[in-house]
Amino acid sequence: MKKQKVTIHDIARELNTTASTVSRALQDHPRISKATKEAVLELAQRLNYQPNSIASSLRKGKGNTIGIIIPRIDRQFFSSVIRGIEDVASKAGYNVMICQSYDSQEREKTIVENLINGKVDGLLVSLAAGSDDLTHFKLVQSKGLPLIFFDRVPLNLEANKVEVDDYTGAFKAVEHLILQGCRRIIHFCGPRHVSIYRNRFEGYKAALAHYNITFDPQLIFDGVITRELGEKAATEIAQIKPLPDGLFSSGDYSAMGAIIKFKQLGIKIPTDIAVVGFANEPFDDMLQPGLSSVDQGSIEMGHSVANLFLEEIAENHTSTTPKRIVLDAELLIRGSSLK
Repeated sequence: MKKQKVTIHDIARELNTTASTVSRALQDHPRISKATKEAVLELAQRLNYQPNSIASSLRKGKGNTIGIIIPRIDRQFFSSVIRGIEDVASKAGYNVMICQSYDSQEREKTIVENLINGKVDGLLVSLAAGSDDLTHFKLVQSKGLPLIFFDRVPLNLEANKVEVDDYTGAFKAVEHLILQGCRRIIHFCGPRHVSIYRNRFEGYKAALAHYNITFDPQLIFDGVITRELGEKAATEIAQIKPLPDGLFSSGDYSAMGAIIKFKQLGIKIPTDIAVVGFANEPFDDMLQPGLSSVDQGSIEMGHSVANLFLEEIAENHTSTTPKRIVLDAELLIRGSSLK
């Protein structure tokens, strides 16, 4: 019988540590202690662990390049995630190639095809809002390439995923509004086939139910994820009688648009309507009042995505069980929600 190849998970199990720690120790990562590195290397030698990712890359004509696909790079969240990815990837000798889908499924498909033909070592992807057909990603998997989704992850595809706890983040945001006295809370909801928007919508509903507030579908504004759509929605909200007293937006850009329009219409923030967004964009502190928002830990997400990629490479993509990492979401309270 053929002896099963030793993986980093075997080494991690023996040393009572994590596969990511073993992977980083083998990469001589500066944050791993000398003692841990020595223990990992000694056991790897004793178990005859033989990483062959470099040889494999040479055979396949690859050049230590990771393909990253994001909806838009002009969002602070995505640029920060990329920074986190590069922090880890560059130390391991990898370059990154950044591509933007602009939330178009067709563009996303073309990018995936081009990256595969360009022989990248793996793909790190945040799904386009328009992506409901995942055939192109199944092709990536069939070719044995490491594939890791982050932030916007597929609901119906078994794959490695790194996410923020959007559900709990939304629950905290709506709970905060309720504790400020809000009872009729608007929700700006993104397309619900996208994981982050569905989970934030479910967190919104769960907070209402927890405090015995009846869910009102009339208070849901679907697809409001840009500043322009936020302003348009705010104009409609101003006509509702009685005026809703709270707004939870699934993104900061639409929340910013609403605040700007509300102020133009003479609606006071937070006295008339308290507002909480999601993403903790840099402009949140610059608004008057400052925008309360849920922070997504973008740098930490980038580190987690890159480390998961390195694990896949170190074990030659032999793991049959997809990994899922869920990061905590933190509510940052500013003036826009304090009644």
